[in-house]
Amino acid sequence: MYNHSAFQWLARAGYAARGIVYVLVAGLALLSSFGGSKPDSKSALQVVLQQPLGRIWLGVIAIGLLGFIAWRLAQTFANADGHPSTLKGFGIRFGMLISAVVHCSLALYAANLALGVGSQDGTSSGEAELSASLIAQPFGRYLLASVGFAVVGAGIAQIIKGASHGYRKYLDIPSTAGTAINFICVYGLTARGLVFAISGVFFLYASYAVNPDQAGGLSDAMAWVRQLPFGALLYSAVAIGLLAFGLYGFVEAAYRRINPPPITAARHAVGL
Repeated sequence: MYNHSAFQWLARAGYAARGIVYVLVAGLALLSSFGGSKPDSKSALQVVLQQPLGRIWLGVIAIGLLGFIAWRLAQTFANADGHPSTLKGFGIRFGMLISAVVHCSLALYAANLALGVGSQDGTSSGEAELSASLIAQPFGRYLLASVGFAVVGAGIAQIIKGASHGYRKYLDIPSTAGTAINFICVYGLTARGLVFAISGVFFLYASYAVNPDQAGGLSDAMAWVRQLPFGALLYSAVAIGLLAFGLYGFVEAAYRRINPPPITAARHAVGL
């Protein structure tokens, strides 16, 4: 039996799990200035593994990420957010699909750490794995370029979503909530959007060079920011912004409007 309430809780757990990962990533980013681990999602999960009951927490995070993936797939194929059938609407849904694919890699990695199986070195990011698999396909460089454009577009969209307060469309924030929540949402979306846009440019360059090693994820984008003029200051600002995005994940877990598609729509979306 299809349980809307259970699906909603699973999706909210997914937002919370992603929030935890980004809070840890932000912590690693700030510590990396003093010789800590590189700031990426898999390094963040390695930190969890080293804590008391780390494997149990990783299992919980893996389950939460699976819920996030299920919600992303519902947003993509069943159009759970009700995006219009326009180029913009399909572009947003394609971005949701890319997000689902990347988080599949992260959920699998968390599950492997929890079970103590598979590779645990954390040297390969979901973005690098995705670029390598795409470029190996027929017309791979063009597939990789399309992903690059989608990631750049998603980054710009997140910046606009934060600056214009567009996130309010999907959140049921109580009227009694203070300005702190809005500041977290705006700052977090802007910082993550900037990192996304930089990562997308790396994807585009990888497609141009026909070299998946040129693709980069979050840690590569942060390293690029550090090399800019006033890089240390900008790096810290972006790292704190990623912390804000992690907190934004908790805001979404609490207030995100979750509209699970009817089971008939879900079956139609997957061709059943």
